[in-house]
Amino acid sequence: MNHKGVALAVLSAAGFSAKAIFVKLGFRYGASAEALLALRMLFALPFFAAMLWLCMREGALRRIGRRDWQLVVLLGLCGYYLSSLFDFIGLRYISSALERLTLFLYPTLVLLLSVIFLGKRYSVCVWLAVALAYLGAGLALSHDLSDAALGADVWVGVGWVSLSMLCYAVYVAGSGEVVGRVGATPFSALATLIACFAVLAHFMVTQPLSALVLPGEVYLITLAMALFSTVFPVWALTQAIRLLGAGRAASISTLGPVLTLSMGWTVLGESFSWTQIAGAALVIAGVVLVSRSRKAEEAAGPDEVRCPISPRLAPGRS
Repeated sequence: MNHKGVALAVLSAAGFSAKAIFVKLGFRYGASAEALLALRMLFALPFFAAMLWLCMREGALRRIGRRDWQLVVLLGLCGYYLSSLFDFIGLRYISSALERLTLFLYPTLVLLLSVIFLGKRYSVCVWLAVALAYLGAGLALSHDLSDAALGADVWVGVGWVSLSMLCYAVYVAGSGEVVGRVGATPFSALATLIACFAVLAHFMVTQPLSALVLPGEVYLITLAMALFSTVFPVWALTQAIRLLGAGRAASISTLGPVLTLSMGWTVLGESFSWTQIAGAALVIAGVVLVSRSRKAEEAAGPDEVRCPISPRLAPGRS
């Protein structure tokens, strides 16, 4: 096992998990969701611009056709602009742990989108894993509903974060083919820069400039969010995948919800219960089984597929 790769994968998961904590801290100083998101993107923009500049030096953008440009723009707006905006709004109403667990369900939506739009079919084994994940999300939701400090607005928050999850699932489902033609680094640089400009334009249209007149702590919080929950984890995850492979790096990233839950409890003082822990465990188990089952079925032949949930062979579906 490559210890450097493991360390980078853990740090990447911690960075992504800390985003909700930074947002919650920003809210405590009176910042709006739009202001926090605009500052985050403003601070991260130079790093993404540098990434794009390196791609241009290597001539990586010359092979991008007109249709791919259109797809990059649409996916960037969906995956990093709308998804982030809805997520930040939703965090006003729910705990950081429930937000992370809800977002963590996105592979199940990618699965549903592939069934609806790509005509793929999967065995009962996969759908049992989906049900397990949503059972865990239900337990986590019940924890927030029982928290008097959150109140009935929990449903509003879950709605916004679910929209965020849907946008990100569309981004993931649609980006695979484009990344294959454009390249991972050029695609990431372009998609994130497009989102940065969209976020800043959204802020200028919907918020007065006075919304950025905030305590100095907010600027430090958003700078930390841009560096440690945006730029660094993207780089660290890329390096972890290079050293460990995508499968092992993805397995380590399942620490994310647990890290968010622990940070929400220690940093924000959010309530903590065994129901929440059980929900997190079921969500993680369900999502991992969905990913493994889906890969096994898509890699196997048309006659049979080995189900990770059961040692028996289930009929293959393509």
